[in-house]
This record gives sequence, C-alpha cells and structure tokens, in this order.
Amino acid sequence: MNLENTLKYHFAKSTMISDSPRATASDSLSGTDIMAAMGMTQERAAMGYSAFLGKMGISSNDRERAIELLVEYALTKCDKIAALRKLDAEIKPLVIHQLATFAFEDYSRSAASVKQCDCCSGKGFIEADVFTMKSHYTMKLPQFAKDLKQSPSDFEVKRQIRETVKVLCTSCKGKRVVSCACNDCLGRGKAVNKKLTEQQGLPVLTDCKRCSGRGYERIPSTEAHAAVCQITDAITLDTWKKSVKPFYDQLITKFDIEEAWAEAQLKQITK
Repeated sequence: MNLENTLKYHFAKSTMISDSPRATASDSLSGTDIMAAMGMTQERAAMGYSAFLGKMGISSNDRERAIELLVEYALTKCDKIAALRKLDAEIKPLVIHQLATFAFEDYSRSAASVKQCDCCSGKGFIEADVFTMKSHYTMKLPQFAKDLKQSPSDFEVKRQIRETVKVLCTSCKGKRVVSCACNDCLGRGKAVNKKLTEQQGLPVLTDCKRCSGRGYERIPSTEAHAAVCQITDAITLDTWKKSVKPFYDQLITKFDIEEAWAEAQLKQITK
C-alpha cells in the first residue's frame, strides 16, 4: 500500500473500507488495519505524511503542520548560514517560517496547479486604452442645409476620443488564474527534439529543456527573497544567491525526502 492509495479513504464512497475487494482477495486489509497503518505512518514520518496530505489538499491543518515541522528542522540548521545566524532572535523565526512556506508551495506545485495571473493581478480584467470615433454637428438647421443643397455631413465634425476602459484579460480570459504547466511541453515533461527527429525520421521525445522534465514551472526564488525583504532588509540579493538560496533549495528537497520516507514506512507497515 502506498501513499496514493490512502487518498480514497479520505473520500470513501461506501462503508466498505479496504485496500482491495473482498471478493477477489482474502488478504485484504480491514478498515481498522488501514486506520491503524495511517496512524502509525503519521507517528513515524510526521513531516512526510503531513506534507503529502497537505499537497493533495486533504486538510489545511496538515499543510500547516508540515510547514511548522519544517520550521523546527530549519531552525536547527540555519545557524550554519552566516546571513541567517546574524539575524535578530525575533526576526529569525519569521524569516525561517517564510522560507518554509515558500518551500511547501514549491514542493506541492504540479502541472495541474494554478497560480494568480500576473497580467491582471488576479482581477480578471485589465485597463486598456480604447479609441472611438465620435461626431457632432456645427448647426441644428437641417432645413437650411436642404435649401442650400448641402448634405448633413457637410456640417459634421468627427474627432477621435481616447478612453481607458476595463477589458477581459487576454492571459487568463477572465479566470483570474493561469496554469502552472510548462508552455513548451504543456505539462507532459517531454518535448519533441527537432534535431534527433530529423536524423531518425521519427518523432523523438526528450526531457523538456524549459522545465527540465518536471512539466511545470517552479516558483522563482526571487519571490521568496522579496517576501523575506518584507520582514528584514539584512539579506541582500547577492547574499541570497550565494548562501541563503542553497539553504532554501535544501528545504524544498527535505519535503521530497520526508515523503519518500513516509511511503517506505507505510509499505513496511502494510506488507
């Protein structure tokens, strides 16, 4: 039994909770066995199990718990980084919590995720300049114009008016969010290699160069730095790139390691 199999027990469609149908498997787990296995996994690998449930949107409490556990871990390691070690005692936990929050958001992102549209800032509409043609007449005597054998257009004055109006955002089509999927591979992680395709005469798929085969775009680390700058200005961009960013990347990797450990524990318990 792996972590993905546990998701259906949070949204059970029937009262029979088992890992496989009883009619075809005599060794199926009972509901009590499954609940016990999930509880033991939560106890043995709290961070990994909570991070997985939070990533899958099962519970916001699991998300917060995973972040708090990562904060506790990061506080034990951050003193190795000079820029973080020199922070004030009151500022350091806030910075670490901000890093842990961004680390979780990056860890939980996938090709199916969505993000706020940058074009309209999540409003669905943008302001645009629209030019319209308007006209007016210099006199209100159409009968006089008739007597002079002139048409109304001779008295018409046209002018172009510039107006600022709200129009539908062209990026999100008014949805306020856009997909995180890679624009080159469309979330598949694979793209056609034109050079190899021309050589072999058949479509050759390789890892997408833009997303490195992930299928989605990661959160730019500069956004995490900008959020940290809202708390303190002690970490410059150069310091961030040289020392703090590698530490931030380690926090993201920590979630992947803990999730793999949680899955290994669950398999060991249910084998």
